[in-house]
Amino acid sequence: MSSNLAIKLRSGTQQAHTSAENVGFMKCFLKGVVDRDCFAKFLSNLYYVYSELEAALKSHLEHPVISAVYFPELNRQSSLEKDMVFYYGDNWREQIIPSPATQKYIDRIREISAIEPALLLGHAYTRYMGDLSGGQMLQKVAQSALKLSGYEGTFFYNFEQIPDKKAFKDMYRQALNELAVDDITAERIVVEANNAFGFNLQMAQELEGNLIIALGQVMFNSLTN
Repeated sequence: MSSNLAIKLRSGTQQAHTSAENVGFMKCFLKGVVDRDCFAKFLSNLYYVYSELEAALKSHLEHPVISAVYFPELNRQSSLEKDMVFYYGDNWREQIIPSPATQKYIDRIREISAIEPALLLGHAYTRYMGDLSGGQMLQKVAQSALKLSGYEGTFFYNFEQIPDKKAFKDMYRQALNELAVDDITAERIVVEANNAFGFNLQMAQELEGNLIIALGQVMFNSLTN
């Protein structure tokens, strides 16, 4: 039994993917306009998301669907902790809190982890495949815009244990396609992946206010229109 889940995820999330790329914060980012404080907040929100997602995935390693596509080399929590130290110092835990959209994201991960763990794949696919793809470009933009040395401040994007990202993504997609899940479950995972895109979009939209303060409304408008 083959689910072709990766194919379904790719086609089923195209519109959400485009919407996420067209958020003002990401448009500015892709044009090389990166405010250090906004970027640090962006990563701090992701720290909470990945901490929750990776704990959930790890707690379901005996679940047949989760275990088949669990790759610890993808885990981002420890990398994000290094970035938190870089931006906020050793007492970073006392300085960051999840934004409202981030908290909703975390709550959703907890909810599906409790009632239907297979849906966690929608979140894993959306985040990790994005990090291994467009995320690599974002790392280069941040390094250049913020004049960062090496991987400092962008450890999140640095997959040390995955030297060949294309080969890994191909292998990950193949594992998804070979999963023995029925069509209804596959469709629910696609719906959850779209939910994940929605949460990521909301998190980016929250940061626009900070970015407008940093850049000025006129500059922000010229970059995003």
